Amino acid sequence: MQTKQPRLDNGSGEAKGIEFNILDRKTPKSNHLFWEKPFTYVSLVLLGASVAFAGSYLGSPNKVSSQPSVSAPPVFAPSVTPITAKLNAKLPLTADTNFITDVVDRVGPAVVRIDSSRTVTNQIPQVFNDPFGRQFRGRQFPTPRQKQVERGTGSGFLINSDGQVLTNAHVVDGADTVTVTLKDGRTFQGKVLGTDPVTDVAVVKIQANNLPTIRIGDSDKLKPGEWAIAIGNPLGLDNTVTTGIVSATGRTSSQVGVPDKRVSFIQTDAAINPGNSGGPLLNASGEVIGMNTAIIQGAQGIGFAIPINTAQRIATQLVAQGKVEHPFLGVQMVDLTAEIKQRINSDRNSGLTVDEDKGVLIVRVMPDSPAAKAGLRAGDVIQKVGDRSVTESSTVQQAVENSQVGANLQLEVRRNGQNVSLTVQPGAFPTAAQ
Repeated sequence: MQTKQPRLDNGSGEAKGIEFNILDRKTPKSNHLFWEKPFTYVSLVLLGASVAFAGSYLGSPNKVSSQPSVSAPPVFAPSVTPITAKLNAKLPLTADTNFITDVVDRVGPAVVRIDSSRTVTNQIPQVFNDPFGRQFRGRQFPTPRQKQVERGTGSGFLINSDGQVLTNAHVVDGADTVTVTLKDGRTFQGKVLGTDPVTDVAVVKIQANNLPTIRIGDSDKLKPGEWAIAIGNPLGLDNTVTTGIVSATGRTSSQVGVPDKRVSFIQTDAAINPGNSGGPLLNASGEVIGMNTAIIQGAQGIGFAIPINTAQRIATQLVAQGKVEHPFLGVQMVDLTAEIKQRINSDRNSGLTVDEDKGVLIVRVMPDSPAAKAGLRAGDVIQKVGDRSVTESSTVQQAVENSQVGANLQLEVRRNGQNVSLTVQPGAFPTAAQ
């Protein structure tokens, strides 16, 4: 059974559009500003987890697209049709046109299927529990079941030979049981060592030794146009391989439409579908560069993966501590341009007046947040974080993410035409569990 999930927040709240607070999860429920509107209808479909973890996935399970063959006629064939030319254009500039097969042969055994289940309790209307009401229901309306088991399937990959598996948090979130199946058919009970909903990363442990492992690449060195190979279990079709390219890097969570996440996503056009979630995205050398996590509903050829450098950093903390603390300030921000400045100053309902033409504009400060305690105000324009000049909110987000909870972080802002220096102590990012 595949995941049915139209929202990245896995049921904990809808992705209602861009929030511009890359450092806070809450969106104002009224007086939406003009820059929020273009993203109102952007939603993501997670690629794993159970039916109860989600709504509905894209398309019908019976509509499965066939994948193009990785073999192609020689480039110097006498006659080349437009279709053949397109296939040849996708092949790497190497004499070995079977490089994808080589990658799959080497990496495939380290890719696993993850089946999870959890028991949920239904909310029963009070009338069903009322003894007086039971007299009138009779036998025509049996008492509803209070509990039911929900199941889901996702993907993952082995990061060491002792049985540590990397996957998405939404694949195993709240699961009572987790089963990991290797490509050779062996099945193990998995133990969730930790999940991080902020980055959607989780680590599962199985009791086994001498397991095949995947080789880790460097996602910081990725460039658009590089090869991308996805392996996973989409729509119940185990060990499915698809290919494409890295379409873009550094897609912010706000651009993708999930401002409550802390990830700069890799965008790819490699075909990924529900069930691919948690599986590896590989380069032409067979190194994992990302972990497939989401697609935009209704789009084709637009998928997103968590960079492996981020996933590995989070996994290390989960193994050591069982959780991850993400620093946050508690502000909503927008990249400031001359156009944004003009619109804000001409909008009487914005409550802001902006004098600067560039920087990162704070449009809201959350009450009792670290930012509020440090004296930051709506209308401040962040010019520097530490010694680094900033013009993009994603740069501020990354600087905060690289800081530590409780440590001092220096900010320089422009306020009413003057430079103001402030010291902020980031707090722990609030989650639903807190």
